[in-house]
Amino acid sequence: MQANPKDIVTLYHVDKVYPPNQQALRGIDFKVQTGEFVFIAGSSGAGKSTLLKLISAQERATRGQVIVGGRNLSSIARTQVASLRRSIGVIFQDYKLLETRTVIDNVAFALEVVGVAKRERYQQAYKMLAALGLKERVNSYPLMLSGGEQQRVSIARALVNRPKLILADEPTGNLDPDMASAVFNLLLEANRCGATIMVASHHLALIEALNKRTIVFDKGKLIGDFDRPRG
Repeated sequence: MQANPKDIVTLYHVDKVYPPNQQALRGIDFKVQTGEFVFIAGSSGAGKSTLLKLISAQERATRGQVIVGGRNLSSIARTQVASLRRSIGVIFQDYKLLETRTVIDNVAFALEVVGVAKRERYQQAYKMLAALGLKERVNSYPLMLSGGEQQRVSIARALVNRPKLILADEPTGNLDPDMASAVFNLLLEANRCGATIMVASHHLALIEALNKRTIVFDKGKLIGDFDRPRG
């Protein structure tokens, strides 16, 4: 399958089956163009998290093709996966923070792996943490933080190196309304600067308020794809 250069993500006839016979995704086809902001909507168990894992190369499709940034993840060599992931910012539901490193070390690490000089990466990490209300926690360790604070550190790490593609799995699940608004302001700003954003969420009021393209899943199937900008 030949991908359109404008498309940063393409899924073509994608199935994902977990052993022994759990069908997580079935016959998924869609494309996301560079610079889009897309919600992935659906109830718990609809397949949203599995979809993001396929796009970030944490999992491989059982059938079909997943193409990200021109790379076919169905056949990508394992040696190329690390390079691909450096161009993707992922906000995980379970945070995946390094417990033996401080908050600022966790965020700066995302810049270290792409070769940013030490002083600059810590300056950028501090600025991003401050934007998320965490400047008093930069020298704390993840296990000293609340769930909401850990979630914000995960968000800071995903955004700090300004990746071309940002995947967010329920990024505001543990946050109060004010902080949730701050997080989405950062995502919208990243989008205005050219990043492609894909957000998995079941928060229907938020999806409606932001009025972005919304792809809807139910029981592993894509049941709707709505372009929703007004005016």
